[in-house]
Amino acid sequence: GVFKKRDDLKIQIMYTSIDREKKNKIKFTDHYFQVDSGNYFYPASTVKLPVAILALQKLNELKITGLDKNSAMITEPVNDWLTGVNNDPGAADGRPTIAHYIKKILLVSDNDAFNRLYEFLGQEYINNSLHNMGYSSAQIIHRLEISLSEEQNRLTNPVSFFDSAGKLIYQKPSEKSQLIYAGRSTKIGNGFYRAGQLVNEPFDFSKKNRLSLQDLHSIVRSVLFPESVPEKQRFNLTKEDYDFLRKYMSMMPQESGSPVYASPDYWDTYVKFLLYGAERGKAEPYIRIFNKPGDAYGFMIDAAYVADFKNNIEFLLSAVIYCNSDGILNDDKYEYKTVGLPFMKNLGRIIYEYELKRQRKKKPDLSAFQFQYS
Repeated sequence: GVFKKRDDLKIQIMYTSIDREKKNKIKFTDHYFQVDSGNYFYPASTVKLPVAILALQKLNELKITGLDKNSAMITEPVNDWLTGVNNDPGAADGRPTIAHYIKKILLVSDNDAFNRLYEFLGQEYINNSLHNMGYSSAQIIHRLEISLSEEQNRLTNPVSFFDSAGKLIYQKPSEKSQLIYAGRSTKIGNGFYRAGQLVNEPFDFSKKNRLSLQDLHSIVRSVLFPESVPEKQRFNLTKEDYDFLRKYMSMMPQESGSPVYASPDYWDTYVKFLLYGAERGKAEPYIRIFNKPGDAYGFMIDAAYVADFKNNIEFLLSAVIYCNSDGILNDDKYEYKTVGLPFMKNLGRIIYEYELKRQRKKKPDLSAFQFQYS
């Protein structure tokens, strides 16, 4: 079985069973396997979830008349390496907006969309907000997919928002983050490739993003059940914000009208690791997975709330596994397909099968999580 002691797989699993009680009270029971915030893993695309949520929160905090997630968002270039955006070919009307970037993040895990929200918020806001909420070990300190220095990632582009008549509503200047983040020594592996050359020493993750599995799990839970987390761990969101996030966390790429994600590149379960292993089959029509996965540097992560509207079951499940048996990083030889995805799929299935049999005193009302998708 998978659960033999395998240090090299760096597995961590967090599973929360959910019981509905009287007067709509909900009881959560957490189960842990090797969960250890001191055991670093690279969080990959999972950092996009808190940033997407914080973008909506920031709009609520700004309280600027006429500024919302559908306002046109123009990003000015700073120089050759911090490019700008003044139109989005994926949007029905060509306008980049916060709503559109969040959709792209949740539907297909778009890297550029994350970078644009990172620039809108800045390092200080992202990290201080998460730390104030109790996610003290979170460090979201660099853009994704583009290789920039630590200093370059401190710098954000100027961003301007316009109303539908083209009038400027809000402008955020270019800023340089003064964030002082906790130093750490995080080295992994036996070697790594740099500029095509093998370097025979561990890869240094000390200046890379960090998000622990408990924090990620808790962030997912707070989006689905805000009333169940301590008040300071609740994001400052409206009901409309929650519905928007839930809808796009659980929507399948081809159900989206804007942006359009056509097959065969984007199938139903394209970003659903748990339960499906991201296989190209059809999703069960009565199951919805509200999640954010990621994979990079051999680490594969998924954090999900699973709801089955036919059998009335629900649970939260998050997991990470390291798929890099040769211990060499940046060689693009990771066992995502042979180790990571089968593990995620089977883990999801095992918990799902268990939940199908588990006796519940009270049938859950899952109507808050049912959406019209198309």
